[in-house]
Amino acid sequence: MPRLLAALLTVTAAAVLAVGAALGIVALLEATPDQPNTPLVTYETAGRER
Repeated sequence: MPRLLAALLTVTAAAVLAVGAALGIVALLEATPDQPNTPLVTYETAGRER
């Protein structure tokens, strides 16, 4: 019986740690600022010839 209790506690602790890590990762990803949407390359528009 003590082994079963130890296994149950280990599984429960692992599940709690996994959920905590997942929530922490999500919180970190939401905390990062959005990157500006500026193009790296721009092309100058010259006057059109007809």
